[in-house]
Amino acid sequence: MSVLLWGVLPYVMVAILIGGLIWRYRYDQFGWTTRSSQLYESRLLRIGSPLFHFGILVVIIGHVIGLVIPKSWTDAVGVSEDLYHVTALGLGTVAGIATLVGVVILIYRRRTTGPVFMATTRNDKTMYVVLVAAIVAGLATTVISVFGPHEEVTYRETVSPWFRSLFVFQPDIAAMSEASLAFQLHTLIGMLLFAIWPFTRLVHAFTAPIHYLFRPYIVYRSRDARPAPGSGIRRRGWAPVGTPDRAGDRRPARTPDRTGRGTR
Repeated sequence: MSVLLWGVLPYVMVAILIGGLIWRYRYDQFGWTTRSSQLYESRLLRIGSPLFHFGILVVIIGHVIGLVIPKSWTDAVGVSEDLYHVTALGLGTVAGIATLVGVVILIYRRRTTGPVFMATTRNDKTMYVVLVAAIVAGLATTVISVFGPHEEVTYRETVSPWFRSLFVFQPDIAAMSEASLAFQLHTLIGMLLFAIWPFTRLVHAFTAPIHYLFRPYIVYRSRDARPAPGSGIRRRGWAPVGTPDRAGDRRPARTPDRTGRGTR
């Protein structure tokens, strides 16, 4: 079972993630969107969306530092284990709570706003369940890694080496098997989240406006100041030709004088 979970399943998840992104881009480009519902409700969205997005950004940075940077590197630069865990607890807890509060607000908004709820699909509901489970599990592991018993504080010597070993196609199954149950559950939920990622609205996270850097410039021209009504000032352009439909250009009618000649 350990070989299946920690030696095979990660690569299956990566294959589904990459294959799903390619399929989604080729056959569902118009669906590659967040399906924004800001038009229906914006008050709660202005609160929940920044909390969630800024929080998840810090969470991602924390995962990169914790999983990619070896313990020996932080020891070499003088970062003690206590300082590392205090920093992880402070930033991780704040970012995790902000992310959780943000997603709860978004779910509440989606459930209580009629038009938004009507636009919610089963796919969205599944995504929210897995996403919340991953966030809660992550908060639990953050607390356990600091306040748990000594044998629980081993993710930098178990989960991190296993994660790095995946990139060289030599998964350290033994290291991951020694991790605590909380970290194993968090890892499994995370892999499930990435597996369904391409098929949900979360796919917009892989969108970057690169074409914006190469699009042609948009030329803006200022308008001339409009003359006051009745001022008689005309804008530059074609000169009037005195057609009958221009009242200002009509000539007065000719009236006969005593000699019979017409006068103006």
